[in-house]
Amino acid sequence: MKRPPRLWQWVGWRMGLIAGGAVLSMALIMWVRYLCWQLEIDAKIPLHARTQFAASMAAPQGREGEIWAYISRYYSLDDIRPGISGADWWTIALLLSAALPLILVTGFLLLRPLSSRFIAIAKAARQVAGGNLDISLPISARMPLEVQRLAGDFNSMTRRLRLYEQEVQASSAVLAHELRTPLNAAMGRVRGMLDTVFPANPEQLGLVLHQLEHLNLLVDDLLLLSLAQAGQLPLQPSRFTLKALLDERITWFKPQLAAAARKVWVIGLPAEQIHADRKRIGQVFNILLDNYLRYAAAGGDLCIQCQATAQRLTLSFQDRGPGLSEQDVQRVFQRFWRQEPSRNRHAGGSGLGLSIAQAICTAHGGSIEAYQGVQGGLVIELSLPRG
Repeated sequence: MKRPPRLWQWVGWRMGLIAGGAVLSMALIMWVRYLCWQLEIDAKIPLHARTQFAASMAAPQGREGEIWAYISRYYSLDDIRPGISGADWWTIALLLSAALPLILVTGFLLLRPLSSRFIAIAKAARQVAGGNLDISLPISARMPLEVQRLAGDFNSMTRRLRLYEQEVQASSAVLAHELRTPLNAAMGRVRGMLDTVFPANPEQLGLVLHQLEHLNLLVDDLLLLSLAQAGQLPLQPSRFTLKALLDERITWFKPQLAAAARKVWVIGLPAEQIHADRKRIGQVFNILLDNYLRYAAAGGDLCIQCQATAQRLTLSFQDRGPGLSEQDVQRVFQRFWRQEPSRNRHAGGSGLGLSIAQAICTAHGGSIEAYQGVQGGLVIELSLPRG
């Protein structure tokens, strides 16, 4: 595929075409003017005189007087004196008068596509500023590379804004529900104890405490996401190996894995140290392993593979579960998102796990992505810098 031109190339070629066209046009007109002038003079000179002059010009040495006499006889003083004569000035003025409108019109025609594109981008930006996010700019392959990238970035920005607006609208309602459920449960239990419906004993207080702990955990998760979104997530970097940390987390989940009769296979993970927040990265591993046990353990074992480059370590968590649709794969990192009906609140969790994992990876200069596995199931790919 042919690479699109850069902006300076796109403008430069057109400006060069305009300037070159103007120069060539003026030179052609001047040549035609002098050709007509010469033909007009030659028509007044007898044929034998022109023949004799041509012979003199072919061998001018020693025949200067003869040549000068010929020029003095058949040419006017303005034609032979040094400098630009009055007729030449009129010719130049006429050329400029004709060339300037031609240059302006050609320039407008050649540069209009570029200006139209910037006008369209500015108009779309005003619509976005007015609250209309359903804007998408067409990307023309004939435009400069920078303009194509600008249009692509603009479309990406509006798409992310639409997703963010949808997420805010959806999460606001879900957040109210998630906060209200444990709070109402705790308040109802306390009210029941005050009304002597329930006995005020340690068992009942423990149920209230459980609901309050769930509420506190949810608030902590939301605070983490807010700090990460503001770029203020506190990290405590240290030197550790991902292999040791992952083995530790897998050991922690061994009872649940044994209950599900499943294993976790780790392939190709080097025993080298990275510089990151061990607690936060461990939290990411907990989230991914917990998600596997909740939603994919019925499909088979979990395989974790590592690919290393000079700058990054990439871990792929591949399960054999039911997987997700293409549309759901794009939403797994949205706050409070659950796949219905299996990912409801009775299955556990608040729907914030993968959002938290994404926030932690981003804070470390890494990334996390999800996609459908070639052999079924879901692949979650975690990438972290090696330095």
